[in-house]
Amino acid sequence: MELLKMLSTSEIVAQIISFLLLFFLLRIFAWNKVLALLDARREKIAAEFREIEEVKAEVAKIKADYEAQLAAIDQTAARKIQEAVIAAKQVSEDIRKQAHGEAERIIRSGRESAQFELSKTKEVLKNEIVDLVIKTVKGVIGETLTGEQDERMIEEFLQKIEKAE
Repeated sequence: MELLKMLSTSEIVAQIISFLLLFFLLRIFAWNKVLALLDARREKIAAEFREIEEVKAEVAKIKADYEAQLAAIDQTAARKIQEAVIAAKQVSEDIRKQAHGEAERIIRSGRESAQFELSKTKEVLKNEIVDLVIKTVKGVIGETLTGEQDERMIEEFLQKIEKAE
């Protein structure tokens, strides 16, 4: 209150008139500029928010594309693994068949070899028997038979041996 006593009414009225005059001048010259600055600031903020939303949408799209590519890669990898497993099974089957064929060939070769050895042994045995028979006949009879008699006796003896087999 003391402050009011110090001020005179004319000073207060001058202050009010100065304030109103300043207010009207500011309204005429600066108010529109201030409002324009505020509007520009509001537009700039709204544009930045729109840009942020666009970037978010683009990031979401890129992420979806990336996940789709990963899924495609996973499918491709699974398909290639499956193909490799099938190829490995085929190679395994081929190797098994090849080994089986080789074993069959070895067995067949062994049989042929055994058959050949058996024939060879029979021939050697036959020749030894013939010699033994000739020596025995010569020892029993005391003389050597003619070639025809030898052959006939040997033929008969060999036929008996072959029947015995």
